[in-house]
Amino acid sequence: MPVQINDAVNPCPARPTSGRRPRAAALLLLVALGGCSFFEARPQVRGNLVDTDTLKELVPGTSTRADATALLGSPTAKATFDDNTWVYIGEVTQPQVGRTQDVVSQEVVLLSFNNAGVLEHVRTLNQDNSYPVEMASGATPSPGSEASLLQQLFGSIGKYNPLGGALGNQPGAPTGGANTNTQ
Repeated sequence: MPVQINDAVNPCPARPTSGRRPRAAALLLLVALGGCSFFEARPQVRGNLVDTDTLKELVPGTSTRADATALLGSPTAKATFDDNTWVYIGEVTQPQVGRTQDVVSQEVVLLSFNNAGVLEHVRTLNQDNSYPVEMASGATPSPGSEASLLQQLFGSIGKYNPLGGALGNQPGAPTGGANTNTQ
């Protein structure tokens, strides 16, 4: 009986591809969504942001330092030459590319007290009141000599003490000084 070709078994069956295409599509979708704002980092509050409703509870002429501390907490800073001026600094930042911080909002509240500790004036400042500050170019000189690369690499050879000076603290250990024994 002759063998027919239709009855022969195919030694290389076709591979199932039904699971690969959805996985590839899902991976492509995740990569595409990676740049969306859905995954954006949350804003971060830094410092002491003062709530405007809480700030309205402080009344100039009647509120005291104790009232301000109870409502707002300790000040971020006090004025350099005037302990009667309290400064509350707060800002909201948003992380950006390269780990830099973008300032979303900034607020400074100044409380001025008289010598008796009674609130005289409340002043609120924001980013519109700030001044741009530029960094100075150049380097700050430091005292001492400038060591070359080789001096920096090999300068500490021979200065390492694995005992950490333990022998110098024991009685009878050599100290390296002059012999003062007189017998």
